[in-house]
Formats: sequence, C-alpha cells, structure tokens
Amino acid sequence: MALFFLIKMLDIPNICFHNKHMFELHSDLTTMEKLEILADAAKYDVACTSSGVDRKGKKGFLGNSVACGVCHSFGADGRCISLLKVLMTNHCVYDCKYCMNRCSNDVPRATFTPDELCRLVIEFYKRNYIEGLFLSSGVLKNPSYTMERICETLMLLRTKYRFNGYIHVKAIPGAPDELLSRAGYLADRVSINLELPTAQSLSKLAPNKSFKTILEPMEKITGTIAANRLALGKDARMERSSINRYLTGSIFNQNGTDNGQAALSGTQRTALESGDKLSLPAVSKDMCVKRPFAPAGQSTQMIIGATPETDLTLIRTTQHLYKNYDLKRVFYSAYIPLNEDSALPQLDADVPLLREHRLYQADWLLRFYGFQADELLSESRPNFNEQLDPKCDWAIRHLGQFPVEVQNASYDMLLRIPGIGSKSARRIVETRRYAKLDFDILKKIGVVLKRAHYFITCNGRMMYRIPIEESYITSCLTDDNHKENWEITHQNEKYHQLSLFE
Repeated sequence: MALFFLIKMLDIPNICFHNKHMFELHSDLTTMEKLEILADAAKYDVACTSSGVDRKGKKGFLGNSVACGVCHSFGADGRCISLLKVLMTNHCVYDCKYCMNRCSNDVPRATFTPDELCRLVIEFYKRNYIEGLFLSSGVLKNPSYTMERICETLMLLRTKYRFNGYIHVKAIPGAPDELLSRAGYLADRVSINLELPTAQSLSKLAPNKSFKTILEPMEKITGTIAANRLALGKDARMERSSINRYLTGSIFNQNGTDNGQAALSGTQRTALESGDKLSLPAVSKDMCVKRPFAPAGQSTQMIIGATPETDLTLIRTTQHLYKNYDLKRVFYSAYIPLNEDSALPQLDADVPLLREHRLYQADWLLRFYGFQADELLSESRPNFNEQLDPKCDWAIRHLGQFPVEVQNASYDMLLRIPGIGSKSARRIVETRRYAKLDFDILKKIGVVLKRAHYFITCNGRMMYRIPIEESYITSCLTDDNHKENWEITHQNEKYHQLSLFE
C-alpha cells in the first residue's frame, strides 16, 4: 500500500501530519518523511515470527496479543499478522562497519518524538494495518538517552494510549539497569543483538561494542525473567515444546524436578537466591504499571556472512545462548553488502540467503529435534553442504546408523530421519501400536518419502533397491532439492521485505 494512501487514511482532527511543532524534533521533516526513512532503516533488524504471548483484550484498553503470530505470520483464521517495524531514530554515534546507519555514512536522518510514534502506532492499529510494534533504534547521543526515549514511548503507549497489543523492543547495550528493567515490564519481548558470533569479529567491525556490554545485560534480563516467572508460580525457564524439551539429547533437557532452576547457570541461580546485581532492579512505583517482565522472553540476532566464521562456530554460539541465557529465539540475518570497507565483503558479493536458510534449519534441529551442535558439524567438516538441509547432511555423514526400521525405532531416532518431522514421528509411534506400517501408510501420515526412503526400512524392506553410499545419496538428494535451493538463492530477484511505502 502506498505511503500517501496510508497517510491520507489517517486524516483525523487531532492528528496533523504537517504540524511541525507537534511532530518534529529539530528537523524540517514531516511525519510522513520520517516514517519513510525510519521504517526503511529498520528492515535490517530481524523481528520475531511469533509473539509467544497470549493476552486477551480488556475493558478500557486497546488491543490484545495472540501467541500464533506477529510478523509475517498467520492467525488461525488465515489472516496475515504484522508488526510496525520502525526505528526510534537512525542517528547513531557508533560506527559499526556493517550498518547502513553508521555515523560515517551520509544518509537521510530522522528522529521520532515519543508521542509522534505512539500516535502512528495507535492509528495504524485501529485501521488493522498492524497488530503490534517492533521498536529498535540507533544510538542518539548515548545509550542512556536513547533508552530513556524508548521507555518514554512504551510508557505512553501502555498508559496514556492504553495499548494492550504486542510490543517487541530492542534494548540498547550500555543503558542503565533501571531503564532495561522498565523496558522489560512495558514490552512483551526484549532483545539485545549479539551482532556477530565471536568477540574478535565484533571488535573488528564494531569497535564501539563488546561482548561484555552485550552479554551482561542479556544475563541480567535472563535472571529477571526467571525470577519473575518463579514469582508467578511458573517454571523458571521459558516454555518449549512439551515433548521435545525432554528428548535425551535436547539442549533444554531439565529432568524437571526443580521448576527449571537446575537448568540455569550457576550465576543465575545465585542471583535468584540472593537477589544481587545479576538481576535487574524492581520497577519503580511511579510507573503505575502491573505487568509481567518480558512474558514472550528474550531473543538476539547474528549477522551471517560479514565475517569468516564457520557454520560450526555459529551453531555453537547459538547453542550456548539457548542453554546459558534461555533465549526464546536466535535470529540470523544474511549480510547485505551496503558499505564499502576493506573489512567487509565487496559490494557485489552475493547475499548468503541459502546459508541463512540452512542455519535456521539447524537452529530448528537444536530446539526441537534433540541435536547438539557438535553432532551436526565437526572441526573436520565445519560447514553445512548448502545444497542439502542440515538433517540430510547429518544423516549422510552418519550412514552407519541407517537404514532404520520404522516399525520399532525409538521416537528420538525417528526424529533424526530426514523426511520425518515431530508430527509424523508421533503418528508413527501411535499407528504402529495397532497396525503394521507400510510405505503407503507412512505417506498418508506425513512422511516425506522423497527424502526418507534412503534411510528407512519398513518391515525389513526398503522402498527401492538403492546403495547406502554417501556420494550416491548426496547426488540424488541434491538433484531433488535443486529447484528449492535455486528459489532461495534468487529470492532477492523477485522478493524483498515488505514496506509501508510500496
């Protein structure tokens, strides 16, 4: 939908988009021009695909939150649910080499006032353009000043405008604990971008940032979420899949006897017991807001392809973040060459979209399929075969464990077979209790035989007579995936992130 049409639709008496005194901060830009600049600048930040929090609407408030969605996801009724993804400002005092908004770049700059941004959110929400807010920001003046303006925006939304919908906020590393705490009680999800998977890469490309300034507030947020959940009578750790969190090899396996406290790190357990500085301070009484702390959890983002780290390093970092910081999600963002710099890929370098896709698939295996990072890759083979999905890649590297007899294989083992997902694995376990399986039944219950038939037997027989040999199976699976891989690699030629201005 064109920006002009959206703005025209917002022709409401108490909102004047040309009132410079009301909507502009030391700038001659109109609200429309600010929105165009700041919404476009936000497209490099990855938002969540689901809210992870259910909250019903209540009398006197505007909006609710549905766990099934919010950014480019679909509700139970088939609606596409989306967020207003925008920056508070794209002014930034930092000079991160990979960022379009780095201080050394000559780009159009803009800054929303808190009230201006609130009015946009409310009016867009009323017209069903959005169902929530994803708010990030460059660093204006310093982290404290920027975070204070973000918190002011959230406070106005929750109190003055009584907005009860979903909010995901990017916290600014280096901001005071009090402001991080305030943001956590006002937002549904809080995230701090790790940016890069190693401290060396971060110091090279983002000299103003460090792992310490990122991981310390991340740990405090984790401890505060855990303490808040325990106070509400919930498990200390975030909810995961009800079945797969208890898989033998799962990174979330808790043996569940202590409300999840055993799964926390030693420092986090100490923080819960002593209430020391590893948890954020309690919200001040003047906020007048009674809300749980970040009920949808904490997430982070890593840039893929700007630095030479292997896939093994990336998924090891991912696993560490899940286990030690109880993150709800780790997001990956394929690096788009924007800045000319000797430390970065050349401007004509390909965007590693297929690699990003494989890492998301590997992330899924860590979270839901009981895999460990060092199972998927090794020092001798530290990168995925981009032409294969990671489960196929793992299976081909471990052909000694195949073929598997589906009639008596364990649930854990069924999950490791390419072409068998968690739903079809459960259906296999349930169906074989009262019937003998055959390949027709497997197809009906959802097994993707195009991939699975290389790795399974059914009643002692394979679907086809094929050699269990690495090069042969790799060749067959690569050919089968060729069309899908081509579409992912070339998606920029026919698809790009949706914008309010197109």
